[in-house]
Amino acid sequence: MFHRNIFKIHTKAMKLPFCKYHGAGNDFILINNLSGDYHVTEKQINALCHRRFGIGADGLMLLEQDEPPYGYFMNFFNSDGTEGTMCGNGGRCLVAFADSLGLKNHYFRSIDGPHTGLVIEKSGQHAKVKLQLNDVEKISLYDKNCYVADTGSLHLVKFTDNVKDVDMAVEGPFWRWHKDFGEEGINVNFVEILDNGCLYVRTFERGVEDETWACGTGSAAAAISARMHTKSLLDHWFIQTKGGNLEVEFRQNGDSFADVFLTGGAVRTFEGHAEI
Repeated sequence: MFHRNIFKIHTKAMKLPFCKYHGAGNDFILINNLSGDYHVTEKQINALCHRRFGIGADGLMLLEQDEPPYGYFMNFFNSDGTEGTMCGNGGRCLVAFADSLGLKNHYFRSIDGPHTGLVIEKSGQHAKVKLQLNDVEKISLYDKNCYVADTGSLHLVKFTDNVKDVDMAVEGPFWRWHKDFGEEGINVNFVEILDNGCLYVRTFERGVEDETWACGTGSAAAAISARMHTKSLLDHWFIQTKGGNLEVEFRQNGDSFADVFLTGGAVRTFEGHAEI
């Protein structure tokens, strides 16, 4: 009886083809849903992203159809299954994935509006992708060493002298759920200025509820905050993370920042089918 029940469960399961990508260790499950055939629930997404019992990922994306002039739509979900805000490294991985499928129009939409991606170079499973993020209208000083910026997702940026000593298990949740940032909370970035134009960034992400190995929109928020914090004139910053290196460029126009670009590797690690 036990084996018959298991057999019945498996015959009803849908096989979901996927590809696994990462951008500087920020990893994602990508699904080609241009046909519109696949529908995944919050519970299924959470199970697929589980590090022990699923594929394991910081998030899941569906590559979907969109109306012209857009080449496609980025439907992004956090690893807990909730709908996410913009994900910079996820967007770069999606551009590489779409390009591998033969799509060449990388002017696409996400939940926060349109973005433009560019595949700079390709070699095997590795690509280098440059992604334009939204303009940042304003950056706010929270306290002496702390800033708030919306780079497609809301980020708190805290400067510290030794970022590797930060206890992320304590400091991350404390600031992520701080009452000053409302019910939805905020992503939290701890940043050390290493050298002129070089930062080390560690991020605690909402929706993942843990430290991720990199965060694209967090890196952009860190670079813009660093320019304000140091009163620098630099508009090109090099970001080190646990998972790899990123670059952030922008142009300041008064209190706002335009032409915000995030550049780095997007790597296809494996593909397969998952039963859901």
